[in-house]
Amino acid sequence: MSKKIPTSRVDKLLGSMGYGSRAEMARLGKAGGIVLDGADLTDVSKRIPVTPDLPSRMEIDGEPLDPVQGLVMLLNKPLGMTCSRKEDGSLVYDILPDRWKRRDPAISTIGRLDKQTTGLLLLTDDGDLLHRVISPKRHVAKVYRATLARPLTGTEGALFASGDLVLEGEDKPLAPAILEVVSPTEALLTVTEGRYHQVRRMFAAAGNHVEALHRERLGGLVLPDDLAPGEWRLLTPDEIELIFA
Repeated sequence: MSKKIPTSRVDKLLGSMGYGSRAEMARLGKAGGIVLDGADLTDVSKRIPVTPDLPSRMEIDGEPLDPVQGLVMLLNKPLGMTCSRKEDGSLVYDILPDRWKRRDPAISTIGRLDKQTTGLLLLTDDGDLLHRVISPKRHVAKVYRATLARPLTGTEGALFASGDLVLEGEDKPLAPAILEVVSPTEALLTVTEGRYHQVRRMFAAAGNHVEALHRERLGGLVLPDDLAPGEWRLLTPDEIELIFA
């Protein structure tokens, strides 16, 4: 059986995508600011199929329609920005176009990186995808590059891989993690969990201190070298599936 294509009133759809209120969309439509398949769409109460190709067929004020629900973006998170709307200071959401902050469903980060951690961060309005990625049952691997205050002793790899390490204040051991030494004070650490400040606390348990932390990979998805800190781009369906590869 083929999947039924959802439909929506134009004004409701554009409102949920942050373009403006129904009244504002009605005025925009009457002014010729909404174009669908090359023709002005003046009646914004009209219901249209919400298909994946809609952004290539619809223009708003001369610009292609934003992606409809299901967008996933890859951000190279800069230092000093927070992922939580409850914290003070600069938020990763500040990087997004203003209207994207008004989308419903809202755009959220897939997991979090703390304020002092940089690198690969995904954001989406797809709640199902978000839960698939962060679900403990999925065991999606995350690779971090850690710069350390003191040289590695050589015992950390066995400790992290043992499955016996219990972090301070917890009683459940960590799942085994893989350490790859890059230099005496730099290492790649692959973890499959997302506990609070996990990588920093793991190195603290080994008697060291993380001075800089950068996430390079999520599943099979790698942070591109040409994506500068603070830059983002939308992911293709194939790239999204790489997360679970």
